[in-house]
Amino acid sequence: MGRGRQKAKNTKIARELKSFSPTVNYAALERELGHHEGEYVDKWADQYSDEYEDERA
Repeated sequence: MGRGRQKAKNTKIARELKSFSPTVNYAALERELGHHEGEYVDKWADQYSDEYEDERA
């Protein structure tokens, strides 16, 4: 493919991507990620808290 054809193809693809706006279902995304306000629990916090307190002192 010549340089002109390749540039035209890239321009066409770039225009399509620029105007592409997918619809997003934010409620489903939030459920999938499992983000809940105030329910964050660090499951590793109690395993390492004593070990690192000795180093800080």
